This record gives sequence, C-alpha cells and structure tokens, in this order.
Amino acid sequence: MDSTSLEKRAISPASQETMASSAGPESATKKVKLDHELDKSDLKAEDEIQDSRNHGIARVKAEFRIPKSEHSSTESAPRYENDDESELAGREDKSKRQKRERGQNKNRKFGKAQDTIKICDTVKNGETCSHGDQCKFEHDLTKYIASKPEDLPGNCPVYEAIGYCPAGIKCRWMYSHWSKETGTSLFDQPKKAAAGYELNRVDREQQLILQRKKFPTPKSDLILPYLESIKEENIVRNNGSMTNEERADNIASYVESPIRPSEKKRLNYSRVKILSPLTTVGNLPFRRLCREFGAEITYSEMALALPLLQGSKQEWALPRTHTSEIGGFGVQIAAPKPWQAIKATEALAEYCNVNEGGLSEVNLNCGCPIDLVFRSGAGSALLDSHTKMLRMLKGMNAVSGEVPITVKLRMGTRDKNPIAKKLVQRLVTEGDVAAITLHGRSRQQRYTRLADWQYISETAQVARDTFNELEDKNKDTPERNPVWFIGNGDCYSWKDWWDAVENCNVDSVMIARGALIKPWIFEEIDSKQYLDKSATERLDMIKRFAHLGLEHWGSDEYGINNCRRFLCEFLSFSCRYVPVGILETLPPKLQDRPEKWKGRNELETLLGSGDYRDWIKISEMVLGPVHENFEFQPKHKSNAYEKE
Repeated sequence: MDSTSLEKRAISPASQETMASSAGPESATKKVKLDHELDKSDLKAEDEIQDSRNHGIARVKAEFRIPKSEHSSTESAPRYENDDESELAGREDKSKRQKRERGQNKNRKFGKAQDTIKICDTVKNGETCSHGDQCKFEHDLTKYIASKPEDLPGNCPVYEAIGYCPAGIKCRWMYSHWSKETGTSLFDQPKKAAAGYELNRVDREQQLILQRKKFPTPKSDLILPYLESIKEENIVRNNGSMTNEERADNIASYVESPIRPSEKKRLNYSRVKILSPLTTVGNLPFRRLCREFGAEITYSEMALALPLLQGSKQEWALPRTHTSEIGGFGVQIAAPKPWQAIKATEALAEYCNVNEGGLSEVNLNCGCPIDLVFRSGAGSALLDSHTKMLRMLKGMNAVSGEVPITVKLRMGTRDKNPIAKKLVQRLVTEGDVAAITLHGRSRQQRYTRLADWQYISETAQVARDTFNELEDKNKDTPERNPVWFIGNGDCYSWKDWWDAVENCNVDSVMIARGALIKPWIFEEIDSKQYLDKSATERLDMIKRFAHLGLEHWGSDEYGINNCRRFLCEFLSFSCRYVPVGILETLPPKLQDRPEKWKGRNELETLLGSGDYRDWIKISEMVLGPVHENFEFQPKHKSNAYEKE
C-alpha cells in the first residue's frame, strides 16, 4: 500500500471525485484543478475546508443551522461517547468543560414493571398448579384480567410476527390474540411454522448442572495438563537450570494432545460485512436489525467465561441467537486465565446449537480496554502476556470441535509500544486461530484519536507474509486453512469500508460505532452511495427494533419495560446521526461534531435530540406510554442535561 493512499485515508476515505460530485458543480470544477495545479485562492479555500474538518466540525448547510443567539444558556450539547471510551477533549473554554458533568452514571436503575396481581404461570398456560391453595400466585384468570391496564392500541407485534404470543394473557395487546369464547390464546399454525426462532437457549436443567459444578469437561481436562507442562518446560528452559540432555528428554515426554481437531469449519471473510461485538447495544434485536440492513457476520456481546461456567442466567442470555443469524454468528468471550477460557469454550460447543448453525466461531477478546476487565487480567491485559494468550487459544482450539477460534486485538496496551505485528506473526505460526481482528488503537488510547490504519495495513501484510512463508516451507503437509485478517476502527461510511478493503491489505472491516449511529451503513456499502434516510424511514427503523425487541423480551409489561430501556440505549447513539442531506461536505466523519442544527421537519429534529427525555418520548411513539415505575438514566452523565 503506498503512502499516498494512507495519507488520503487519514484525512478522509472519500475520493476527491466523489466529494466533488456530492458538493455540486463548483466542487467538480475544483476537482479538475486538483488534477493539475490549484491557484492560491483555491488552495486557501481547500485549506479552510480541511482546517474545519481537522478541528472536528461537521459543516451544516446555512438554512439548518441554529444561530448562537437561540441556544439555551443552560443547554449543554451531549458528549459523543461509547460504552468504553474516554471522554474526548472538547474545544470549549476550559472553565466551561470543568462545569460539565462527566463520567458514567454508575449503578443505573431502570425501574421494574410489575403487575398489580401476579398470575400463576401454570394456570396462565392452561395447566393445573401442583401447589394448589398453597400457591402464592393468583389462579383466577378473570380476576387477573380485570386488574390489567387497558390494552395498547393495535395488534400484538409478536403474534403478527410468529403466529402466537408467548406472553399469553399477560400481553399488553392480549385481546388481539385471545378467544373470549374458549378463554385461550389463538395460534396461527402456518405463520408459526414459517417463523424464525431463537437458538442457543440453555434450559434450567443445564444451568443447574453448571451451577453445581457437575458439567463434564473431558476435553479440557486432557488439554490443560498438557498446556501446563509446556508452561513449566518454558520456565525451566528460560532459567537455564536444565541441561540440553534433560531438556531433550523432557520435551520427548510430552505427548501432543490427541483431541486437537484436524479439521475445522472453514470461514470466509473476504469482503463480508461484519458487525462488531457491542456492549449493551449489541443485543439480539439490534443484531437482527443490522442483518436486515445487510450485515453478514454478527457477534454476541462480550460474555465473561467464569459466569458462563457458573451457569449465570444473565451471561447465558448473551450467546443466544436467531435463525436469521445462522451461518455467521460468533460468541465473544473474555477470560483472565486459560482454564476459564478453555472450559467455557467446551461448554459453548456443548450447549449451543452448533449443528443448526447457531455458533460459527468463538472469539477471544484480547482488546477490551475497560479497567474492570483489564485489571482482572482479561481483555487487553492479554496483550502483555503473549504466552498465556497463545496457550488459551491452543486450548480453545482443542476443545471447540469443528467450531473455529478467532481473536480480536488492539495495537498494544501503550501508545508508544505497539506489539501487534510481533504477536500476529506468532498467532499465524501457531495455527490455532482462523481469523484475526485488529483495532487500530492502543488500550491507552481507548477511543480517543483516529485509528491507525497505516499500522493495521502493515500488520495485515505481516500476517499474509508469515502465512505464505509457512506454506512454502510445509508443501508436503496438508494445506492449512487461511488466516483471515480484519481491520477495525473509525469505519463510519461506505467509503471508509471500501478504502480499507481495497488499500489496507485487510480481508474485511468490522464496523462498531458506525453501525450504532446508522445501522443502514451496510446498505450503503452494498450500493456504494450515501442514503439520505428520511425521518419517517428512521422512525420506521426504530419501530422495527421495538417489534424485534418485544419478540425477544416479551410483550408483557416487563418485556415492554426492558425493550424500552434498550431502545433508549440505541437512541443514545442514533441521535448523533446528522442527515447527509443537511451537510455541506461529505463524507461525514466519526469524530466531527455538528454545529447546532434543526432538521427538515420536527420529527427529524426530535430524532437528533441529545436529551434523554426526548428518547423516552420517541419510545412512547412505538411502545405506548411508559409504565409508572420506568426510569432511564443515560450511560454517561453528560447526556443527562436539562433544557429550559
């Protein structure tokens, strides 16, 4: 990759030609001059535009700007932060920044929605309660139905989607699928038979096995002593306390694990559209939404290995997937110790619906920068423990059966000490991973400053060269599966994606915040153009997310409450989207902050609001009025500002 291409990407992945055509005839004229020589006035104009972009300003067309005189004196623009990222330094006066609320709202509470009268589940499902009069729940269906609030308008979205409603009489749209004559819920058998369903469900019996530490791990029990012996041999060798003869005898005594899979399912990441694992917002409904927009590979939220082994209900909810994700769904785990990662991988391979396509890969997170994860020795802490990471991956590969193992890295833990090149070389040589994803930032950077795609490109080339060298040396051995290399960081437009794939040596690009802000980015990648979604189309997208959420969390009061909470989390990112139709310059950049703007209509202005109370108002447009117990606090204090 030449330095010119990388220099252009550092500024913008957009070609000058497309920028010119997007901006109009005058820009097109400037494009012609750029191909030859610009005069001084043109250079000054280009410098001013580039200077504004470098200062992080997204220029909005004059008719959509809000004059400073109209800004509320008490209103503070919301900060643009991710779940993990450090707060980006603004360009306001220092004294103003100090007055702004900072950090996260820890120990957030969302309130629980509860029925006035709690119905017994067995009676609700038409069965006879075995506890009889001793049961503490209500058995009188008529009494329970009378205590419920009035049904929400319209038909039950879950019943319309899958032909039945699991919530039954607890559904807030009960009468749309309830027969008064028979006193039972209705079923649309053809629709039910054709509907998709969720995979990787762990039942109560399986949870109890894990919780009681009775889950058998024969493969892990065999590979762990072998890996430990390798570790001990390396320690003795490095200390120099073993003679060459003793070392030779010791190595000869080791037996390669007989359970290492000789064949794994082949992955194909050549130019596929990948949604990154996302904390909180990367839930199943959001992933399904991205799938509908064209994402081909999706990942679970990061699951911690130890809670998985302990049978945690909340942790086992993370690997759950939907039939729409079959063939391209990976579960990401994090662990500080090899035995945790290896045994959790064996549990996933056993309990997930591998044969039905519910698990395409297990991904080891070696890049999470969160302090809590890092200090435990997991996530990006493994970047400083190469030997431990390699033993983890070797063990995971041995126990996962036909499921491939992949890994996600950062450049290193410190800015001035990137180690990914050296580490990637070892990973490819060991042959235990099917794909490597590199985020172009260090752990110290978190999400500040632009991702280093120069370094990603160089590391991808190291991976390719290493693999080719091994293939040349081992021509007589069976062909190895290719090691795919995926880049990650600052992919916010279709131009970013295509520029990386075509110029940065990567097989594909993993998209994170770009998809959170506009999930239709995958459509833009396919069409190779910006899509100016109208406010109505975006509201329909929000409604679709809500319906997918009800299908996942339930259409009763509790499920609606849960769905509303995650919808507000989603809106905390989507509100950052500035419609391309009101921007002066394209492409939009992730780090650019727009001037105060108003939309082309009231709905567009509302969808761009950073006030969390407006997010709740939007949720009421698709989920009905909020429950009296519902509460929502933004993840970051800076989003919880008050308006006059």
